[in-house]
Amino acid sequence: MRIPVRFALAAGLSMLLALPAMAQQERVIRFGHLNNADHPVSFGVKRFGEILATKSGGKMKVMEFPASQLGNEMQQQSALQGGVQQMSAPATTSLAGIVKEFGLVDFPFAVANYAQADALLDGPLGQALIAKLPEKGLVALGYWDLGFRNVTNSKRAITKPEDFDGLKLRVIPNPVFLDTFKAFKANPVPMPFAELYGALEARAVDGQENPFAVILSNKFYEVQKFVSATNHVYAANIVLVSKKFWDQLTPAEQKMMHEAADESRGYQRQVSRAAAQKAVGELQAKGLQYNEVSPAEQKRMQQIAKPVIDRFAATYDPAIVKLYNDELARIRK
Repeated sequence: MRIPVRFALAAGLSMLLALPAMAQQERVIRFGHLNNADHPVSFGVKRFGEILATKSGGKMKVMEFPASQLGNEMQQQSALQGGVQQMSAPATTSLAGIVKEFGLVDFPFAVANYAQADALLDGPLGQALIAKLPEKGLVALGYWDLGFRNVTNSKRAITKPEDFDGLKLRVIPNPVFLDTFKAFKANPVPMPFAELYGALEARAVDGQENPFAVILSNKFYEVQKFVSATNHVYAANIVLVSKKFWDQLTPAEQKMMHEAADESRGYQRQVSRAAAQKAVGELQAKGLQYNEVSPAEQKRMQQIAKPVIDRFAATYDPAIVKLYNDELARIRK
């Protein structure tokens, strides 16, 4: 039996119209991070999810897992590499174990303000670091703001380098941080973030260093007395995707992911920086004694840390180190 031409054409047309819907299957993206649901990183995840859902017509859904629900930094990194988890947004510091040149981002007193930090990370240096990740099983979609790191402790205000002497400080498990605080004669203790509050409460450590919004969100004011604006390192979060998951996506889906990350970045940075400014007043209202470090004492800290910077830089890819120094010279003008 012959099918009339008009029915054949109609059937062919309906199949063509159905192709885009068939091509894009539903994706559930498990997006884990260490911060609480009231933290700017969480707001960034939510905005990213909203934009991606809109772009994909609801086909790509982001499920957020805040507050270390999917494990600590290293556990989530392994889960991404294994393809068990799709996304995370850790501090760049956590990547130094697999791409040591990420340690450059942690060099103390490298940038003086947000404009310099954004120029460094959004420019050629940030892209060169991102380019090293796919061979490690990760894909990065850009950098979010975590903020300038500052020190809290239960012993004394930090006004000069000598005030660090003997302080037991929790630091991110990262060689640059460890050696920087050793140079200040502190006793740095590497520890996963999820264990930090308990360690401060039990006095297993005297203090820690984190951006103001993290200090407030995690209620460290309950177990600390002093917060000192050392601004010793600018910290960024990096938006990571499992390469195993990424390779399953169509080019159109990958494009939507990139666009959602780019469009959510400005919002996340804005929210994060406003939260940092507000957090200082709130921390003081909660009873923490706040102090700023004078530019002269910051300069002294910088000089003490310089041999640490030089030593690490000598072990990194010389081309990346040159790019880092060239970019710093450019953005400081």
